[in-house]
Amino acid sequence: MILTQYEPTTLEGLKKSVTDVLTAVGEDINREGLVNTPERVAKCIMQFTSGYDVDPIAVLNSAKFKEDYSKPVIIKDIEFYSLCEHHMLPFFGKVHVAYIPDGSIVGLSKIPRVVDILSHRLQVQERFTRELCQCIQQALQPRGVMVVVEAQHMCMQMRGVEKQGATTVTSDFSGEFSNTHLREEFYKQIKG
Repeated sequence: MILTQYEPTTLEGLKKSVTDVLTAVGEDINREGLVNTPERVAKCIMQFTSGYDVDPIAVLNSAKFKEDYSKPVIIKDIEFYSLCEHHMLPFFGKVHVAYIPDGSIVGLSKIPRVVDILSHRLQVQERFTRELCQCIQQALQPRGVMVVVEAQHMCMQMRGVEKQGATTVTSDFSGEFSNTHLREEFYKQIKG
């Protein structure tokens, strides 16, 4: 999701804040390499948080179709990038989603679109996982939803414990995915 227009007052406020940070760490904001940095960083922040302006339920509802299909639909390996709300450092990885239709399916591109919307907000992985599951459940009213998120967190790799390559896995499910056999089948599909 890329923003093409920026709210001038927000952009100017962010630019000033970035300038203040650069000054506070002792940088010369007039140095050639930094002259345009406040605007670039401000635009990045606006892009990385553009998910607040989009309703994920409306996106799913915009491409809902009646279909008599009642087996799991799995979309796996959806890449995402987000900012951790605790340090505003990136976390990124893959999302795997399954849902069991109950009379309605959704256009396949809409689920990755919702992943983008929710990941373009300041997040924690646990909430991101839960919100995605709840959005799909609310919009489609399927017989069940399951979401698994696998991510690496720069706040763990660049600072603090500095553990490279550690992956955090979260999951949430509803409805028929309460059945252990269905969950195991989903895990087998995403690992296969």
